[in-house]
Amino acid sequence: MLTDTHTHLASPPLAGQLPQILAAAAATGVTRFFVPAARRADWTAVAALAAPHIVPAFGIHPWFAAEEGGADDIQALQDLLRRHPQAMLGETGLDYLHAADETQRRRQRDRLSAQLDIAAQYRRPALLHNVRAGADLLRLLRAHNIRRGIVHAFSGSLEEARAFAAQGLKIGIGVLVLNPRAQKARRTAAEMPLSSLVLETDSPFMLKNTPNTPANTRAVAETVRTLRGIPLEALAEATEHNATELLG
Repeated sequence: MLTDTHTHLASPPLAGQLPQILAAAAATGVTRFFVPAARRADWTAVAALAAPHIVPAFGIHPWFAAEEGGADDIQALQDLLRRHPQAMLGETGLDYLHAADETQRRRQRDRLSAQLDIAAQYRRPALLHNVRAGADLLRLLRAHNIRRGIVHAFSGSLEEARAFAAQGLKIGIGVLVLNPRAQKARRTAAEMPLSSLVLETDSPFMLKNTPNTPANTRAVAETVRTLRGIPLEALAEATEHNATELLG
């Protein structure tokens, strides 16, 4: 069994063909899914997917930090997490590539900080987006004592991965490792302790010339086990343990 720890099943085109998507995933051994929301408008659709094998997550993505409704959204998020005790926080985080100036970056940090307050209060793991903002993200995680979650679609250095793992975070290895030129991601997948790794696709995003679906978690797993020189069964056992551990 494998878990796709980051798939946007409530987003098109996946949402429109969900039975087929889940059946195709099951055929490759992918049977559990962590499903984040990116903005308040997504929360209801993600909540409707909640099931024993589908774990929802509710949050405000940094891309939408400027357009959301301030304190009202944070209160609504808190209420939603209280009503869904199995849910994670996310997708949230920081993205400095898409923040043109310090004002926008500060807005992202403020919105993330408010969400991490909720994660700490309700003891929820967080699904974290991080693009060129590792130092600030790590600083905020430490400030809020967040020690459970995933830095998803990891593309940073091995040193950065170790810093997040030391804080207690798991490192999300995604379809980037399928690219032989993605040297940093492949090195992280090969050299980080198995206890720090989980698998994901970030479907339907990330792949330009072919559809990305949760079934590709199997291809990610096959690549990682090849890079590490271990049996697929050993990788699956470790990453499933890690994903389950996140859920408490």
